[in-house]
Amino acid sequence: ATAVILLSYPLHPPGKPERLRVEHWPDLAVPTLFVNGDRDPFGTPEELDAHIGTIAGPTRVHWLVGQRHDPKPECDDEIIEVVGSFLAGL
Repeated sequence: ATAVILLSYPLHPPGKPERLRVEHWPDLAVPTLFVNGDRDPFGTPEELDAHIGTIAGPTRVHWLVGQRHDPKPECDDEIIEVVGSFLAGL
C-alpha cells in the first residue's frame, strides 16, 4: 500500500478502553491519515495520541469537532478536503 486512510477508526469498543485495536500498528510503515470525531466513544483524542506513536510510518490526524463515530453529512466537504490534501502530498 502507498498509504492508509482511516475514517472513524474504532480504537476500542465503546466503554472498553482496555480492548485496544492497535497490535498491528507497528507494521504500518506508510503514511497514515486518521479522520475521527473528537467525541467518538470508540476512541478519544487523548487515547489516540497515546498510541499513535507506535505506527512506524508518518501519521496525520484530523479531528472533526463536535462529531462522534458517525460524522454528520455536513462534515462531508471537510473530510473530502482533508483526504484530498493528504493524497496530494504523497
